[in-house]
Amino acid sequence: MSNATQLLHSIPIDPLTGALAVPIYQTSTFVQEAPGVNKGFDYSRTNNPTRATLEKIIAELEHGATGAAFASGLAAIDAVVKLLKSGDEVIAVDDIYGGAYRLFTQVYEQYGISIKFVDFSNPENVFNAITDKTKLIWIETPTNPTLKIADIAAIAKIAKANHCLLCVDNTFASPALQQPLLLGADLVVHSATKYLGGHSDVIAGIVVAKDATLGARIKFFQNACGAVLAPFDSWLIIRGLETLYLRLKQHGINAQAIAEYLENHPAVDKVFYPGLPSHPNHAIAKKQSKGFGGIVSFSLKTDELKLAEVFVSSTKIFKLAESLGGVKSLISHPANMTHKSIPSEKRKAAGVSDSLIRLSVGIEEVEDLISDLENTFASISHLHPHKKAVLETSQAN
Repeated sequence: MSNATQLLHSIPIDPLTGALAVPIYQTSTFVQEAPGVNKGFDYSRTNNPTRATLEKIIAELEHGATGAAFASGLAAIDAVVKLLKSGDEVIAVDDIYGGAYRLFTQVYEQYGISIKFVDFSNPENVFNAITDKTKLIWIETPTNPTLKIADIAAIAKIAKANHCLLCVDNTFASPALQQPLLLGADLVVHSATKYLGGHSDVIAGIVVAKDATLGARIKFFQNACGAVLAPFDSWLIIRGLETLYLRLKQHGINAQAIAEYLENHPAVDKVFYPGLPSHPNHAIAKKQSKGFGGIVSFSLKTDELKLAEVFVSSTKIFKLAESLGGVKSLISHPANMTHKSIPSEKRKAAGVSDSLIRLSVGIEEVEDLISDLENTFASISHLHPHKKAVLETSQAN
């Protein structure tokens, strides 16, 4: 069977009633026959049938042994970092999600875990950064928001040779496009809020471990620390997974067309999309994934914070909002939104310029999306770098 068919039929029929949809077991506790004697469930923080079904589905989808569902993507990342101890070192991608940067630097560094940020688009950079303290290598590919691509298989060989765990944040690609565990990774994390849910209506995180021993450690932290996904939210992710392959196909078609449009626009400086032949990592992206995803970023030739703010506040179909991966198109300004917690100099060094704009391309008709961008470019065409008053007035309005 194809992966899409296999996914749909991995979602079980309820054995008690024959219900086609997975039941929502909205309960905190379960009656036991005797102390410690139960039907596999005693308390919903430890285990819940709806969450357990989701965890099994996503583990199979990512070709892993164990899945664990958390209350957010950051809670999932937090569980992975808990595998480390004081004195350990993490090598992480430099163009990292702002929330992960904050967690690494403002939470875990105070406990003696050091973080080193590296450009992963060249595996040699990772090799050169490793020390005897390195215990975890952290990849986002594509990265957020400049869509750099890391060669997962090449970095997996480096990790194994140096006895390091390799964790891949697979949020942007999703398992519909990319399976990091098959390429040598040990762990995969997702902000399931994004493409796995797909409808901008739930906050969730996933960790999938390649082997059961590592998975048992993640499950221990899930139960011991308690940031579990609720039954109804688990059901929402299961529902979203049913259309994952269909949605990702349309996201990719639309994103490719928009990236090509932006690449030829006179007001645009750079376009970041791995589906473009001009992308420096296009060949690796094509090799390790089945598509290029629905995220497109671009910078303006006039690299001004204010101008970018006016642009993202002027679109009609693209809604100005945090997050990504839903069926409706969103627009954001990383410097003031997702990456605001990263110091300006570090943000710019990682390629996140003042005017960088990120599009989460939805599944609307692509002609409407391009028209929305075209109208927005036209509406700001009178704004120039020296017209500060105009920019400030536009932003105030």
